[in-house]
Amino acid sequence: MAASVSTEQAFADCQRLATTHYENFSVLSWFLPHALRPHFSSVYAFCRHTDDLGDEGAPTERLARLDAWEADLRRCFNADQSPKHPYLIALRETIRRFDLPDTPFLRLIEANRMDQRVSRYPTYADVLRYCEHSANPVGRLVLMLYGYRDEERQRCSDAICTALQLTNFWQDIASDYHERGRIYLPAEDMARFGCDEAALARGEATPAFRALMAFEVERARSLFAEGMPLLGRLPGLPRRAIALFALGGLEVLAAIERRGYDVFAQRPTLSSRRKLWLMARVALSK
Repeated sequence: MAASVSTEQAFADCQRLATTHYENFSVLSWFLPHALRPHFSSVYAFCRHTDDLGDEGAPTERLARLDAWEADLRRCFNADQSPKHPYLIALRETIRRFDLPDTPFLRLIEANRMDQRVSRYPTYADVLRYCEHSANPVGRLVLMLYGYRDEERQRCSDAICTALQLTNFWQDIASDYHERGRIYLPAEDMARFGCDEAALARGEATPAFRALMAFEVERARSLFAEGMPLLGRLPGLPRRAIALFALGGLEVLAAIERRGYDVFAQRPTLSSRRKLWLMARVALSK
């Protein structure tokens, strides 16, 4: 793809993607200084397009597309080259403005490569390693956009982001298995609770599966608790933005719990009323 758009148009393309494909972006914008909104949209566009490359198209072509995407990303960090994709044209300006490193972006691409190569995770440590690539880089980038790079805040952010990723895994067990052929439940945990893959295939919330899910929900909840001190280390707007996602994740865990850990009958989600309550709670918090 030729570099045929201006930086301004590239940011407009990112903004359009964010507002039309990410239902929470408009809400998140309430907690963003106006000057940061284009840069959040460029980071979002990168993340979204990376995930699309890892999920769409022929499986045999995905790795090649991710490789090409990485090559174009690297042009953002080379003063003698210019990226070709509009999202990266915008992202290059964000990278320069905030002096962002390449590691978080490369890890997000690698997470999508992992999805092409790995569909089962033997241990919880293996799942955490995946989260280090798929989720934690996003939180670190968000903190950098707000101007925070210290290790303590980043460590708390990692805990929240990993908890959010695990919450999403437990919420989407059925679709991950039936639509994408993936199981993120650690095999060691499934064996410990006597839950086999056949139960997932049948979509059957057996007593063993419910016990397993109760364990995994509490594990994610403990990670949220580990990361929550981050909120006390941030001022108003960034604190509210991160609180919105952390509390939303905790609400989803509570929804899974209320359903008796049956994630097969219906995907656990928050009602519109509950979302509004959560947004109001965060917006009115001090």
